[in-house]
Amino acid sequence: MNTIGLDIGTTSICGVRINAESGKSEKTVSAKNDFWIDGAPFERLQDAEKIFDTVLSLANELKDENTAAIGITGQMHGIVYLDKSLRAVSPLFTWQDGRGNLPYKNGTYASFLNSFTGYGNVTHFYNETNKIIPENAVLYCTIHDYAAARLAGRKSPVMHVSDASSLGGFDIKNNKFAVENPFLPETTDTAEKLGEWHGIPVYTAIGDNQASFIGSGCNDGCVLVNIGTGSQVSFSVNEPITADGLETRPLSDGKFIAVGSSLCGGRAYAVLEGFFEKVLKMCGVSQEPLYEKMADEIGETYKTGISFDTRLCGTRKMPEIRGSIKNISTENFTPRDMILGCMHGIANELYCLYKSGGTNCTKLIASGNGIRKNRHLQNITENTFGMKLHIPSLCEEAAAGAAIFAMTGCGIYKNLETAERIIQYDLR
Repeated sequence: MNTIGLDIGTTSICGVRINAESGKSEKTVSAKNDFWIDGAPFERLQDAEKIFDTVLSLANELKDENTAAIGITGQMHGIVYLDKSLRAVSPLFTWQDGRGNLPYKNGTYASFLNSFTGYGNVTHFYNETNKIIPENAVLYCTIHDYAAARLAGRKSPVMHVSDASSLGGFDIKNNKFAVENPFLPETTDTAEKLGEWHGIPVYTAIGDNQASFIGSGCNDGCVLVNIGTGSQVSFSVNEPITADGLETRPLSDGKFIAVGSSLCGGRAYAVLEGFFEKVLKMCGVSQEPLYEKMADEIGETYKTGISFDTRLCGTRKMPEIRGSIKNISTENFTPRDMILGCMHGIANELYCLYKSGGTNCTKLIASGNGIRKNRHLQNITENTFGMKLHIPSLCEEAAAGAAIFAMTGCGIYKNLETAERIIQYDLR
């Protein structure tokens, strides 16, 4: 018996078929998510219908006669408007959309709602204020809520609390939105069966942060470091906490995780690689991506005097802040030190967010291609956190988490704690 997990990421869409007994991947498929739509400089829009068509194609590749359930996850915070027949009538306004940081009254649209740009309810507030909501729109939801509802053949989506909280203005203690908004769908905090696709039950979509937490085998006492385009640090808490740079998000069935997000994360390393490419181009040298050469340049010693602040995209709370490079000398102004400084900066930002939560975890787990493919960043992160690093054997943690979440919905496992025991880790 197996379940399918589908993950709608910002740059790629992937799916896995997980054996429910062994926890091993039976098949993995993926496709690029390059369905960007041109807009104003502050906009980051994607074609929702093309995304769904890709999800449908991947689901068809993965299903077999032993598939018991389908789970879906994807990029949180963003929204797509739907009409009464459950068809997208707008682009996907992604989590990277910047309209919330535009001026409004004495601040910005986001600050007026005490929220952040890219969060769905901020995006909607801007659209409503500027009268650009599609005329036939009746509600909005995340892209993976949309995909799940379409697969299940529903007339309206059901939003898991993990995604509801990502839109902003959500009361996580009482599992409801703090304000009345007729455009918001109903919510649930369980893996609820939405319907069937080719006879296979489809379950509630879940936010990709929570899905990665599940798919990495995290539980009490674990801290998850996820490094991709952005990066996050997450750990379980018994109740909502208040700490600088952290927000508490619902997991499922009354459980919570504390999350600290870096808007740049792995992207900072990609920006540095792009800088090196531009230098070579300036010298008339054409060069393939330099990641392998950057890794070779480091060697096995990780000391550097450079202090690299990798907050190149600001933070959610302070979008205007920018990164910096300090303590440069004639000795350390080298490519090697820049590379090391950048990786230390990525790890340090996440470690500071983790420490602000006042917790002491005993197990460090890493996910995301930004750290999976970089052994030096693995070592630096391990040294920074002072814990041995565990890397899940399942490479697509968010998709795997969606598949495991569906396992609890269809009754293969009674709860997440039981289901997560099938997760295995690679030896380093």
